[in-house]
Amino acid sequence: MDEQAVAVQEDSAAEDNAAAVMPAPPAAKKTASRARAPKATSATPRAASKSPAKDLRILEQPGFVLHSWPYKETSLIIDVLTRDHGRIALVAKGAKRPHSQLRSVLQTFQPLQLGWTGKGEIRTLTTADWVGGMLPLEKSALLCGFYLNELLVKFLMRDEAHPDLFDLYVSTLNQLAHDEPATIVLRRFELALLRESGLLGDLTRCTQQRERVQTEQFYVLDPERGPRPAMPADTVPRVSGKTLLAMQRGDYAEQSTQLQSKLLMRFLLAHHLHGAALNTRQILIDLQNL
Repeated sequence: MDEQAVAVQEDSAAEDNAAAVMPAPPAAKKTASRARAPKATSATPRAASKSPAKDLRILEQPGFVLHSWPYKETSLIIDVLTRDHGRIALVAKGAKRPHSQLRSVLQTFQPLQLGWTGKGEIRTLTTADWVGGMLPLEKSALLCGFYLNELLVKFLMRDEAHPDLFDLYVSTLNQLAHDEPATIVLRRFELALLRESGLLGDLTRCTQQRERVQTEQFYVLDPERGPRPAMPADTVPRVSGKTLLAMQRGDYAEQSTQLQSKLLMRFLLAHHLHGAALNTRQILIDLQNL
């Protein structure tokens, strides 16, 4: 197998094992957590007597299904990424019934127009229409798609809008469907995801020396503080300043940038997942060991 094919496979997720690769329902604790400010409380007893807010009703919201699982006998809970409301959970009532129109609509990697109502952790799906206009993912591109979905489920908090990341997700799916190099497409998405999650800053500034990274100097990237000059005792990936500058620009044309960025992003993702393995990657490893 040539090097490019290996790189594509290593960065992919597995369709046949899709039911096993995604995380548990919304009640489960997120692995890549971030501190959130405590909710404000009222100092007056009158606040408790206020009537509850009306249920929100959303119509025609662009979205994609990231994952779904059975709910009761005839329904599904779907984890969706929406453009203006972020990642949310919806219950699709009756979606498992044999003649339900939702069965063919609620598919991963298909652009949808969604509507829902409710204000709790799990809202109620009211409409779901297939938009079309995108090529289906096949073969290695499909594997990469499941990898993207697992990253989104594990790293994005619920109810936080990320419109730029949503647009990049659409663009990434299109690039994969048109056989763009997965090693480049995935690196760009991983980097953007960490930035949108507040877990990665400027790659071009050295935190110790407070200066721009130098092209020929080698650095390690402290996940909490940013780049610093590499030392002989470092065991984490070493990357050149040239690679960091290229990643900041989104330029992965050189082979050295592709290799170093791959090792760096694998290290950063593992750190922020607190050592928990990405299921899609582990499945690929298991398949290669057969």
